[in-house]
Amino acid sequence: MLTHDTRGLRSQMKDSVPVAGLCPQGAYGLQDSLRSGFTSVKNELLPSHPLELSEKNHQLNKDKMNLSTLRNIQGLHAPLKLQMEYRAARQIQRLPFLPSSNLALDTLRGSDDTIGFEDVLNDPAQSELMGEPHLMVEYKLGLL
Repeated sequence: MLTHDTRGLRSQMKDSVPVAGLCPQGAYGLQDSLRSGFTSVKNELLPSHPLELSEKNHQLNKDKMNLSTLRNIQGLHAPLKLQMEYRAARQIQRLPFLPSSNLALDTLRGSDDTIGFEDVLNDPAQSELMGEPHLMVEYKLGLL
């Protein structure tokens, strides 16, 4: 007569190798890059200083605060109009191979009279990237 040892069967199932589709990391404990894509170590790092996240989102937080203040003072139409102007100013660009100063956007934000990091060290003439103008325009227009 055959007897089944349920305790042995349960321990065999617990020690078995997990199925790759059910395990988020794959069969051998490694990430399955084909199914989940590559991981970036930079995205998984925690901020090293408490102010790092605040500084990274400074302009966004400043814009939100200004729009909230404007809404409280002038009503809903003022921030909506300003957001439409922001969107229109972001779309104004030169040809893809020419640098754009985004002067209209800086003027709307009120930062046209300040000199920042990007004004000094973001000189396009010093850039290491210079592509072929015709190819860049065709790529931007979707011809390639």
